[in-house]
Amino acid sequence: MLDEAVGLGAVTVLGVLEQAYFTLQVIYARRKYKVSPPATTGPPEFERVFRAQANCSEYFPIFITLLWTSGVFFSQGLSSVCGLLYLYGRFRYFCGYSESAQGRLAPLYFSAKVLWVLIGFSSLGVFSHSYEFT
Repeated sequence: MLDEAVGLGAVTVLGVLEQAYFTLQVIYARRKYKVSPPATTGPPEFERVFRAQANCSEYFPIFITLLWTSGVFFSQGLSSVCGLLYLYGRFRYFCGYSESAQGRLAPLYFSAKVLWVLIGFSSLGVFSHSYEFT
C-alpha cells in the first residue's frame, strides 16, 4: 500500500512547500510595503499578495482531502496527476493575483475544474467501493 501512495505523498509534500512559498511571499510583501502584523490592509500590491495567499490556504484542506480520497478509492496515478495540475493552477493563480486582480481569474477557473474532477473521481471511487461491501 505505501509503495502505491508515493505519488499522493509527493504531491502532498509539494503542496505544503507551495503553501510555505506563498506565506514567505506575504512576509516579503509586508517588508516591501511596510505593513506590520497584524495589519492586513495596505497598498493594493500588498493586499493582492495577502489575499492570494489567504485564498490558496482556504482551499488547501479541500484539495488535500479530495486528493487522498480520490487516490485511495479511485486511482492514485490519475489523482496524483490531477494534484500536480491543481498545484500548477494555484501557482499561476498566486502569480496572476499578485500582479492584478484580473490575473487571478483564468487560473482560478482552471484549478476549480481540477477540483471538480477530483470530486468526481472521489465520488465514483467511494460509490463503487460501497457496493463491493454490500
